[in-house]
Amino acid sequence: MISTRVKSVVPINLCHAPRFTVQSLFVSIWSIINNVQFRVQMATDIKFNASLSRTDPQVQPVLIIGQLRHLNLLKFSQLAGKLEPRVNEETFKNAIACLHPAPTDKCSLYLDVATVAALPLKASRHNTGSRAHSITRLVKNHVLNVNEESVVLVCERENLFASACAVVRAFPLYSRKTGNGNGGKSPSSEVGDGQPSRSVVNVEFVIIDKDGGVEQEPLSQDDINCLNETARGIRLAARIVDTPCNEMNVDHFIENVSEFAKELSIQPQIIRGEELRERGFGGIYGVGKAAAVPPALVVLSHEPKGAQETIALVGKGIVYDTGGLSIKGKTAMPGMKRDCGGAAAILGAFYAAVKCGFKDNLHAVFCLAENSVGPNATRPDDIHTLYSGRTVEINNTDAEGRLVLADGVCYANKDLKANIILDMATLTGAQGVATGKYHGAILTNSEPWESKALQAGRKSGDLLAPIIYCPELHFSEFASAIADMKNSVADRQNAQSSCAGLFVAAHLGFDYPGVWMHVDMATPVNCGERATGYGVALLLTLFGSHTSCGLLQSIAPGDEEPPSKRICRD
Repeated sequence: MISTRVKSVVPINLCHAPRFTVQSLFVSIWSIINNVQFRVQMATDIKFNASLSRTDPQVQPVLIIGQLRHLNLLKFSQLAGKLEPRVNEETFKNAIACLHPAPTDKCSLYLDVATVAALPLKASRHNTGSRAHSITRLVKNHVLNVNEESVVLVCERENLFASACAVVRAFPLYSRKTGNGNGGKSPSSEVGDGQPSRSVVNVEFVIIDKDGGVEQEPLSQDDINCLNETARGIRLAARIVDTPCNEMNVDHFIENVSEFAKELSIQPQIIRGEELRERGFGGIYGVGKAAAVPPALVVLSHEPKGAQETIALVGKGIVYDTGGLSIKGKTAMPGMKRDCGGAAAILGAFYAAVKCGFKDNLHAVFCLAENSVGPNATRPDDIHTLYSGRTVEINNTDAEGRLVLADGVCYANKDLKANIILDMATLTGAQGVATGKYHGAILTNSEPWESKALQAGRKSGDLLAPIIYCPELHFSEFASAIADMKNSVADRQNAQSSCAGLFVAAHLGFDYPGVWMHVDMATPVNCGERATGYGVALLLTLFGSHTSCGLLQSIAPGDEEPPSKRICRD
């Protein structure tokens, strides 16, 4: 019978596989071991192919992933180039019949080098139709990390982008394990250098059309370029988040920004150290002034001719968060290298968006600081004047992200004249309580853009869920007797994630006539001990209609009327 579970033992399809003699079986196994050398920590390059290439799974292992209803539509001839001569039609059909996803399932087709896996049968209304999280999990668990292998995604065209991004998230770049094939290279190394120590994962697609047939048209070069740039953006963001502060302090972050700005022929604007204080950026300066490496505001601007709108992406880049003098405990502090996840995602998204032909003005604003402890650290009870001109009484130095973001969004409004401002941050632990491990929280003054953001989350696999926007009820949590506001709420049980976002909005002004969106992604920024690159695919999808990329335009959210507009109001 066909094995439907693969643990530590490599199963052999004796009933339905081609007949083996003991000698030929030994030769096959030895060939696999010899030709496909297992290196668990090998650095990986990802290559997207326009159509299915012809390979022998004994030489280049293959993992086929799809929803069961799509796998059942396939004919063996459509995948024969990836399976022959090791797998015949009977084996393939029996394998598909053996799949019973609960929520996923897999079946070995030939030893452990040809495998088919089924995604969950259902996706609820708050999930992505691509089942992106399950794709990432299957790829992580079942690729072999060998010299070269293939992942074949069987999906509908509308799920192609999210499915591709899901595969990318399974291959983080950063590692300091010895013998991992990095060869002591800098963590900023993004692409292979042709050395045999790097493995290649070929990602290929079988597109199911609306009639249940298989599209014969290969992906266009524009589609491939879009996927490549998106993959680079996701892996860049994940690498920055995974890198510890001794290798990713403010100086290192600026080096990364400058490196990618140079590729885009953009000159970054950098304001840092005492210049921040002199120019009134009391939030960023106050948070980072105690660190050995001074804080900075860094801006990248893409301003093409004919632009109709100005969009600013503002990222929280706290390269490490000790909590300041309101110091975190010994179990709460590990992992705080990830507090720059918002800025990392915006760098990855900005890079990919420009590469995909962004047609409007696009600015990336990075609010960079290390929230450290030292003689010059901000104290609880200190009062800072932020770039908005408003005063803030500090009652919690561990509520620092909102202070740097407040300066960032105010700069985006006053100096960059943005009519759409989106800030992204690992802002509150309460986000995980409110919306969970997989969904970021979206807070916005615009109902149509909330609807668009939710659509973009489902289309990209970077899921979102809305949280309450109600400043007239919640902003009183920041009341201060001696300043315009405090920086932390009085009641931590009262919509804490919403309140944190409202603090940022208050410095933009609740009467701001443009669109303001706040994405809190404190929990989906990582899965286990590795970063996910969350936010890059979300932003590219949300603003896909502003690019010249056909793939992004096809999944960009439309002007669908928000649910609350469709109901009768008294």
